Amino acid sequence: MNQKQKVSKKSSLKSRDDELLKLEAEYCSWGDTVHYAEKLNIFSRSEGIYLYDREGTEYLDLQMWYSAANFGYKNERLNNALKRQLDKLPQLACQYLHEEKILLATKLSQRIGMIFEEKGRVHFNVGGSAAVEDSLKIVRSYSGKNLVFAFMGGYHGRTLAASAITSSYRYREKFGHFSDRASFIPYPYCFRCPYEKKRDFCDLYCLRQFERLFETEYHSVLNVKTGKCEFGAFYIEPVQGTGGYVVPPQDYFTGLREILKRYNILMVDDEIQMGFFRTGKFWAIEHFNVVPDIVVFGKALTNGLNPLSGIWAKEKLISPQAFPPGSTHSTFSSNTLGTAVGLETVKLIEESNFATEVPKKGEYLVSRLRKLAKKYPQIGHVGGLGLAIRIEVCQKDSFTPNKELTDAITNIGLSGNLDVGGKKRGLVLDVGGYYKNVFTLAPSLYITEEEIDLAVELFEEALKKGIAATA
Repeated sequence: MNQKQKVSKKSSLKSRDDELLKLEAEYCSWGDTVHYAEKLNIFSRSEGIYLYDREGTEYLDLQMWYSAANFGYKNERLNNALKRQLDKLPQLACQYLHEEKILLATKLSQRIGMIFEEKGRVHFNVGGSAAVEDSLKIVRSYSGKNLVFAFMGGYHGRTLAASAITSSYRYREKFGHFSDRASFIPYPYCFRCPYEKKRDFCDLYCLRQFERLFETEYHSVLNVKTGKCEFGAFYIEPVQGTGGYVVPPQDYFTGLREILKRYNILMVDDEIQMGFFRTGKFWAIEHFNVVPDIVVFGKALTNGLNPLSGIWAKEKLISPQAFPPGSTHSTFSSNTLGTAVGLETVKLIEESNFATEVPKKGEYLVSRLRKLAKKYPQIGHVGGLGLAIRIEVCQKDSFTPNKELTDAITNIGLSGNLDVGGKKRGLVLDVGGYYKNVFTLAPSLYITEEEIDLAVELFEEALKKGIAATA
């Protein structure tokens, strides 16, 4: 193709994109998150760790669909599992059994049983929010209580019940009063301690403050005469996701678990973003040596190919006697396409060495980013666990949140006009954090050192351009 033909093709694609964006503006709901971005991209294909726009520009993706595509785009093994199921048993009402559902539930239950040394069962649904809702049903069924604790900065979904235990009021504001809204407790976010303490000297002050709620009946949590608590569960994220990939102190959750056991409060572990080796272990909670009562999972179980989520709960909570037939239901809850891919995903994990590889890659990426932070005071904090990595963007004082610069970097990455290695490229980043100033990096678990180096170079170029644009 000569230069004239290339220009003509590019012009034609640009015209088509403009036409599509006009249709989107007219007929698509803006209620999702598409319009958070300044530039709206139309992508046409994906492979490995890359997305490609309609002109063929390569975008290195450092968020992988909010950690839903942990195992890379167009993963041949997982794609083939989906294709086989399409030709064999593509649809089946979930009131009937199929082999893949039984085998997947068995594998998950057995693996979790080994991790936690606890018998339990698995229940499937579609999407993380739906699984959170199922977990709330189990909590209420077992405890007889509607109220739960959750963390400030926590995110558990945007259905009505999940919004009630998600700390952001903006997700609830338009939808009336939430009478069962969670009681939100400060998360141990040491870089921005809500109590303005320093970790080396705080003696987990935040945990002590939570424990004080149970000292007297006038704190409205406990009847000290009967020992009964008004709250049925505490919903946690071992590493906060949307809150900015915040990693708590190592001993925080062991202390929290002791308090919850004392008052018969269930611990519900939301692993929707951090499960399936995102942090270097099957579940993120394994890093903290506690056993939850319920685990909620989703996203990467099917690598984003077909929605499937679920919960694991201890036998006493989910046995047929405790949670009988009809306790919850969803038309697509254990869909055959999802269970087939999920089963293949678990087999892939069993045959891989993510427990060694993910921490090693994460350490390398963090080391590269910390070198960058020494050059740019606008990088206030770099940290993470495995390949769940955070970059907190600040003013030149390395602490004051800098949302303006964060937005600029995001949009520069999406422009597809970064030049590294003599090639025009883009960079896909996800933004989280309490002040929307944290890049939450969740690359493919198969990312190579060469791709990490490229990612850091692209980020540095976007950072430099962002600093210049916001100066």
